[in-house]
Amino acid sequence: MPLPQPPHTLLAFDTATERMALAVQTEAGRWLHNAPGGAQASAELLPAAQALLQRAGRRMQDVVAIGFGRGPGAFTGLRTSCAVAQGLAFGLGCPVLPLDSLLLVAEQARREAGAGAGFELAVTMDARMGEIYAGRYRHDAVGGWTVLQPPALWAPDDLARAWGAAPPPRVAGSAVPLFGPALAALWPAAQRLSVGDDRAAALIELADHAWRAGAGVDAAQALPLYVRDKVAQTTAERAAARSAA
Repeated sequence: MPLPQPPHTLLAFDTATERMALAVQTEAGRWLHNAPGGAQASAELLPAAQALLQRAGRRMQDVVAIGFGRGPGAFTGLRTSCAVAQGLAFGLGCPVLPLDSLLLVAEQARREAGAGAGFELAVTMDARMGEIYAGRYRHDAVGGWTVLQPPALWAPDDLARAWGAAPPPRVAGSAVPLFGPALAALWPAAQRLSVGDDRAAALIELADHAWRAGAGVDAAQALPLYVRDKVAQTTAERAAARSAA
């Protein structure tokens, strides 16, 4: 007679954008929570995680790994995500699963499009201060996602020129409506994709794939992915930006 298996519970969250995503997966299914993020995330993430685990019929002590959005993204949001992941993982003695926050948008777009193998796109996210976080990815049926170009910080015109010789076939993310004219000038054939509102479903899909691939690391490695050294503008720079606008 086979021995009963211990609870298999994954907890994942991302607070890198203005939308907080939170998900729990057990052998019985997935529980998802999407909510406003930003400044609220630091106060609401832990209570929301406890509530979601309770809905799934699990306790925090059942969690075997913690997936977290490591960025790039908002400075405060990344610190919240990493600090909570690290603190919980240290306390539980479990590994963490660092997840690319731009790849989360790519997975949202793939799910929204119902795409299969060979799905390739660029993700361009508003980085504030007139700049863009951008990365390129391809999804294959067996191996999952491959990073073609890792996340980096760009000025819109520099990004359009850098990718102009080999533009992406598709593009998604919050920078598309903001910087569309600058990007469309050199990427006229790139399909603009919507991503929908369900970040949590994409998040747990990435966390599950990372867990199965053995990508868990020690809690000490729950570190943010910063691609920007400067996180704020001076008063003069903000005034110049308003004048330019």
